[in-house]
Amino acid sequence: MKIIKEDEKEGIVEVVPETLDDLWHLSHIIEVGDNASSKTTRRIQDNTGDKLRSDRGVKKTFYLGLDIENISFHLFTGKLRLTGVITRGPEDLIPLGSHHTLEVKLNTPLSIKKTRWPKWSIKRLNQAIEASKKLSAIIVVLEDDTATLGLMRQFGIEYYGPIKGSVSGKRIVDKNRQKNIIQFYEKVVESISKFDSIQNIVIAGPGFVKNDFYDYLKDKHADLAEISIIESTGAGGRNGIAEVLKKGTVEKLTSENRVAQEMGAIENLLEEIGKNSSKVAYGVRETQNAINLGAVGQLLILDTKVAGENMGEAMDMVENMKGEVMVISSEHEGGKQLESLGGMAAILRYEIA
Repeated sequence: MKIIKEDEKEGIVEVVPETLDDLWHLSHIIEVGDNASSKTTRRIQDNTGDKLRSDRGVKKTFYLGLDIENISFHLFTGKLRLTGVITRGPEDLIPLGSHHTLEVKLNTPLSIKKTRWPKWSIKRLNQAIEASKKLSAIIVVLEDDTATLGLMRQFGIEYYGPIKGSVSGKRIVDKNRQKNIIQFYEKVVESISKFDSIQNIVIAGPGFVKNDFYDYLKDKHADLAEISIIESTGAGGRNGIAEVLKKGTVEKLTSENRVAQEMGAIENLLEEIGKNSSKVAYGVRETQNAINLGAVGQLLILDTKVAGENMGEAMDMVENMKGEVMVISSEHEGGKQLESLGGMAAILRYEIA
């Protein structure tokens, strides 16, 4: 993500999102009540002539501004949509005050105007810019002749696969078995190589296939082997990926990886709750009370609650008291666990009555 304009007096920041991660970050930086402006395409009905034309109109591209009423980011389609009331645009084409949905496009400038930019929003914007320079990790879980990939994105895990081979069992006599194994491994390598800038590869799985695959990489793809490690799991597929995340393997490899950090923070929270600790608060009312008392050492807040409930003031209050704020993605298991606790929780500096 690039910042191409900052106007502190007007409360305007103009950015250019460059990756899917950038769109995810923007979906939590932009809030209901903000104004957003960008290029958009809308189908305009041709009303000229004696009667309304029956066709679907003509697509026109123009600059448009909205007062935002709804923000939605769809993980599987990778689309960020902002819906609201039109405040700016060509009045001969669209009526001001009508509703429109603006789809935020990659590599297209987006102007965001806020009445006040909370500190956490600026911090997150800078984190997004920094994160876009960093490299990703891929978890490759192999079981028999099936591989599942988990790509570590800023918004969570993006699953890829399964990748299937046609390898017969060891007890079945098949003169082509070794050839089929190599073809399967090459399919996996080809899939990994589709992704740019991978810092680490975790090769995991319940059996010995992961070890054989790693040996194959060392022999045929030394560059990938150099950034790979092996991890054992009790299951294959997505369950195996979840095991790797819970073990903290990726966190050890890339200590700044946000997903692994969030999973670790939630695990720590659940442990404190399990011990009936007095230094933990969860649920909106209890957590907000702890914030007001200045007792919060670490605030965990679900991303959907940030976007939908304007929590900037509470988050700024925690940071002003030298506390840490961690926005938890709703797209992974840790986020779902936090959601079940009310979407907000805190580790406290001291016990409160």
